[in-house]
Amino acid sequence: MSSNELTELKSELQKFAEDRDWDQFHSVKNLLLALVGEVGELTEIFQWLESSSIETLAPETKIRAEQELADILLYLIRIADKLDIDLNNAAKRKLALNAEKYPVSQSKGNAIKYNQREK
Repeated sequence: MSSNELTELKSELQKFAEDRDWDQFHSVKNLLLALVGEVGELTEIFQWLESSSIETLAPETKIRAEQELADILLYLIRIADKLDIDLNNAAKRKLALNAEKYPVSQSKGNAIKYNQREK
């Protein structure tokens, strides 16, 4: 997703909330709690599935997952907007930080957290 696309979604979300007079309800706390609820709904889809069946979801299950992921993305964008955080730049900075924490030479093929590696 490009920076322009994120900006466009942010503007659409602002208008959506303004048109419904919902901005009054969109505190960071409320948006965060709504986000957690949506993550729970996504989790519920996969909760009892075998790991092997997750790769080949039934079409209706994939649509439900798609909708929950979209809700999560929209809440993330709205929260970032309220906090005046550029998500695109924040994600790039975080990816660079993770590259430092997890250099290929020490991280390839293992899932050991950076602070648990032997020094």
